[in-house]
Amino acid sequence: MTARVRNSPPVRAEGAAGARAVGAWQAEGTAADRATIVAAVRYTLDLLAAQAPGRSVEVRIPPYAAVQCVEGPRHTRGTPGSTVETDPQTWLRLATGRQSWSEAVAAGAVRVSGERAELSAYLPLIDQPTS
Repeated sequence: MTARVRNSPPVRAEGAAGARAVGAWQAEGTAADRATIVAAVRYTLDLLAAQAPGRSVEVRIPPYAAVQCVEGPRHTRGTPGSTVETDPQTWLRLATGRQSWSEAVAAGAVRVSGERAELSAYLPLIDQPTS
């Protein structure tokens, strides 16, 4: 089974390893080891930043990574006016289409603030695996 990247934006050199990590996470879910989860989170955040370039929203997946993305007013100090924060498992479900943005927000699994902190237009980043 292989995962397909939507709109295939350019990503850092770790892309192949990141894509493998996403595939491993899709197969193992919560049983995936820490290194796999870290690589999958960082890879999918890179995909988001490439697909939605900008610096008006900060997406945080503690304790592994954060990225700034989405065009709009640029901040110059501190945290952008719009933030999104969630746990690694929720983020990976969102990035791979296993959970919708609206479901995650309604369940309280994603914390959002600011007018640009709506990422549903960019998710999922990776389509579900194909047989």
